[in-house]
Amino acid sequence: MTPRTSPLSRPVTIRRAVARDARRLTRLVRGSGAYAGQYAAAVAGYRVGPDYIEAHRVFVAVGAEEDGGRVLGFYSLVLAPPELDLLFVADEAQGRGIGRLLVAHMRSEARAARLDRVRVVSHVPAEDFYHRVGAVRTGIVPANPPAVPWDRPEFEFRISAA
Repeated sequence: MTPRTSPLSRPVTIRRAVARDARRLTRLVRGSGAYAGQYAAAVAGYRVGPDYIEAHRVFVAVGAEEDGGRVLGFYSLVLAPPELDLLFVADEAQGRGIGRLLVAHMRSEARAARLDRVRVVSHVPAEDFYHRVGAVRTGIVPANPPAVPWDRPEFEFRISAA
């Protein structure tokens, strides 16, 4: 898939992540305001490494020159079994439609890979976002202490044929 520019007020390009993005993606995950307070432990030692980027379909949303060309968000699509493993938008870039743009791109990638559905185990504060972008709630994933001491909502994106 070729990079695309969004119809947002400031252009955003989505491109495939490369190994040199690993540190930036790790900082984005660890610095996410959605994981502050009680959720901080879940991402404290999290690392998005070059090996992860190589193994999965990881895409980044990159801002235009006025954003300094920096990474504004990213997602990771795991093909087997099909799962949206990671989806993060930088705190300062939220509310600009970047998450919606990343989900649309993920759906396109899933369709190209001939997937008919993609599972998402959501972070509790992201539940409303997934509803708004068309995911269907399918259940709850029980807590898995000590790594994740809370239940998480489970969703599914149904991927229609082109």
